[in-house]
Amino acid sequence: MLIVKLCAHKPIKQHGFTLLELMVVVAIIAIASVGVAISLPNQDSVKLEREAQRLASLLDSARAQSRATGLLVKWRATEQGFQFEGLKNKNASELEKLSFWSEQGISVVEPKILVLGPEPIIDKQKIVLQLQDQKIEIATDGLHPFKVSSIQP
Repeated sequence: MLIVKLCAHKPIKQHGFTLLELMVVVAIIAIASVGVAISLPNQDSVKLEREAQRLASLLDSARAQSRATGLLVKWRATEQGFQFEGLKNKNASELEKLSFWSEQGISVVEPKILVLGPEPIIDKQKIVLQLQDQKIEIATDGLHPFKVSSIQP
């Protein structure tokens, strides 16, 4: 009997976590995951922004070439992408190589022709690009370079 009494008074050690502790950890991870998912940008808007920045650079380049050569340069949207008209030097072929949309599904809202030069000051001009439900504007006031700005839906 003495042996039984000694074993009965020995405290039992618990190992591991309780179910409540595990559920609290899982809830914290779920809340953190939702926060990260919400803060990630929409991939369509990132693609559209990148394409708009690329086009703004090409428009500024064509505008500079127009002023340097004294030739009238126009930009026009096409089914495959876009084209620059009026340049007749090796720079024209370089722009032709880049005259395509790098992302599938991009289109120009209300396609129009932009006149890029040769005058140093041109009319106010803008283009609106669209990718699914996302829209972005590329515009100039005629004096400054083309600037990309988002359009709120």
